[in-house]
Amino acid sequence: MNAMRTYIILLFLGLGLQQSYAQTYQFKTSGFSVLEKNEKGKWGEWSNLDLVNLSVILDTNKHRIVVYSMEIQLFNILNYIEREENDTDIVYSFMCKDNDGRECKLSIITRKKQDYRKQLYINYDDHIIVYNMVTV
Repeated sequence: MNAMRTYIILLFLGLGLQQSYAQTYQFKTSGFSVLEKNEKGKWGEWSNLDLVNLSVILDTNKHRIVVYSMEIQLFNILNYIEREENDTDIVYSFMCKDNDGRECKLSIITRKKQDYRKQLYINYDDHIIVYNMVTV
């Protein structure tokens, strides 16, 4: 009986600690731009910044990132990449699969020397999408 009670207490403590690490982060976008490779495989120029007001949710409970655009962009997180930091940036990256099953790398970058501006980069082999974001 004491062993069962101890097990239940440890189970609740474990679940409580697990939930304290899992979080949901909410962002709003203010603009986006796209960079594409040309037919020769060379990167072109960034498109003009288009103004958009979208919600972006990083949900570590469900291991996903969702961009609520006209067509919802759902990225299932396959791997959390170790945080990187240098003099100019703080980078959190994730290897993901999108709605279509394509692998991509998402990075949330905080620009230290730009008033801690946040950006979301969605990197594919043939194009990159960047969203300027603020934390909600």
